[in-house]
Amino acid sequence: MISSMTGYGRYELQENERKVLVEMSGVNHRYLDLNIRLPRPLMPLEDAVRKCVKAKLARGKVEISITYQSHSEEELDVMVNDTLGKAYLEGLRHLGNQFGLEDDIKLSALMNVNDLITLQKKNIDQEVVGTMLQKAVEGALETFMKMRTNEGEALKQDILTKSIKLSEMTDAIELRSPQVVQHYRERLQARLGQLLAESPIDEARIAAEVAVFADKCAIDEEITRLKSHIKQLEEILTCGGVVGRKLDFLMQEMNREANTMGSKANDYEITKLVVELKTEIEKVREQVQNIE
Repeated sequence: MISSMTGYGRYELQENERKVLVEMSGVNHRYLDLNIRLPRPLMPLEDAVRKCVKAKLARGKVEISITYQSHSEEELDVMVNDTLGKAYLEGLRHLGNQFGLEDDIKLSALMNVNDLITLQKKNIDQEVVGTMLQKAVEGALETFMKMRTNEGEALKQDILTKSIKLSEMTDAIELRSPQVVQHYRERLQARLGQLLAESPIDEARIAAEVAVFADKCAIDEEITRLKSHIKQLEEILTCGGVVGRKLDFLMQEMNREANTMGSKANDYEITKLVVELKTEIEKVREQVQNIE
């Protein structure tokens, strides 16, 4: 099965008073590059997240965002600043005595004092939250990989369609290739006929010239190799797996053969076909860049 390197996955898990949300998105990259953003309390669990993702993915630049919320009493602690409260209360009573006011101070009078009562989070339960986080990461990975697989299948079908066109172009070049030498012979004979007028033409010399030309413009080997590369392309896509790098190298080889054919052919029609062939190879190469 072929997978793309682009995709998106999301999974939210809530258990009791805790909630974990994992989102991940990916784009193409030569290697596996993970960027994991965790809230501070979960930072000790980053290695576990990284190992979980690496077990499933081989290539791509993947952004992973994790958020964590907890209203569990086990992770919350109410802190009261007794010193601040006592000082504030004494200050109020001093004002009362100073101005002869009735002492009707109630608890509500202290509620608006800044930093008198603070809510602090205790250390989280690494085992409980770690288990939740693993489930959420695996859930996000499942949807992420499903999207990558769907896109990978679409890429596969598109490249297979393009490979048919590559084969047709290669066949057209192969069909045209023998005609190049024949046309050269005809042009050479016509040119010599004009130059020598009624003088006899040395057929042996013409044959030698044609042989040299045929050797220089021969592209049989390039055509054979290009056909083999196209067949390999189809076989690799059919077998599937992590094949992005292999396909990328194959496209480089195909482009090299096309360039050689264009430089050796010495024929306008073949040159036009080679330009079209290279354009199609580039289209396939761009698609291959997205395959894992």
